[in-house]
Amino acid sequence: MNLSFFDQFASPCLLGIPLILLSMLFPALLLPSPGSRWITNRLSTLQSWCIDLITKQLMTPLNKNGHKWALILTSLMILLLSINLLGLLPYTFTPTTQLSMNMALAFPLWLATLLTGLRNQPSASLGHLLPEGTPTPLIPALILIETTSLLIRPLALGVRLTANLTAGHLLIQLISTASTALLTIMPTVSILTTIILLLLTILEVAVAMIQAYVFVLLLSLYLQENI
Repeated sequence: MNLSFFDQFASPCLLGIPLILLSMLFPALLLPSPGSRWITNRLSTLQSWCIDLITKQLMTPLNKNGHKWALILTSLMILLLSINLLGLLPYTFTPTTQLSMNMALAFPLWLATLLTGLRNQPSASLGHLLPEGTPTPLIPALILIETTSLLIRPLALGVRLTANLTAGHLLIQLISTASTALLTIMPTVSILTTIILLLLTILEVAVAMIQAYVFVLLLSLYLQENI
């Protein structure tokens, strides 16, 4: 059977049933559940510290009205971070390389921020479509451009996350395949390629963390515009 480099992005199946939902739920099982004891273990303390740090970073651009979104934004950040990092392990599947999943996360949350602005301050939200002082002949064209820019935001969120993770996984597989093929022919070149692969893997760990942060941070900025 001929395998392509894109087969790694196909959802694993068991008895013909895609296991993408199980792949998404598995990272949550790795998080320790909080107990009722006063003194917790080191893992729970580290988890609480990380969640507190993430929440502070995400809530910094928002005013008090936006703090109601702290739970959902922090949970989304932890979910994306866990899935992205687990996807770098061998023989694993990364659900965030699927555009359908990323769009399913980006579109409802972007729409929620937009509807929040239209409900709470409709004049200010619609005012973003036409900057103050715009010449009269440019008003129709500018409104069309700003509306298009507003509508492609969820697409940009989903495509950015998908493209960065997909490109990283493909590059890792290409370099690892080349390293394996050169092992018997040119061992020295193979060793150098393996070193490059290790450095690229470290870079991909950073990319996985940064992309999860950027995805949620942009959502928080969209929310700030509407509150």
